[in-house]
Amino acid sequence: MVLVIDNYDSFTYNLVQYLGELQAEMTIHRNDQITLDQIRELKPERILISPGPCSPNEAGLSNDIIKTFGPATPILG
Repeated sequence: MVLVIDNYDSFTYNLVQYLGELQAEMTIHRNDQITLDQIRELKPERILISPGPCSPNEAGLSNDIIKTFGPATPILG
């Protein structure tokens, strides 16, 4: 399963569309509407972090996701 982190950028749904065309199983969450514990429970095989936001200060959980899951889970974004 691919976990898609939406950073409130409209391009996110282009990426989701492409993943859908590849028939990828995915779940989509906004960068401020999921916790690290919830991500652990999902056990994603891959993580896609969408473009945006304006600066890393506005990235919600995205930076923590990279730090926490990056060593063991493939991440694009």
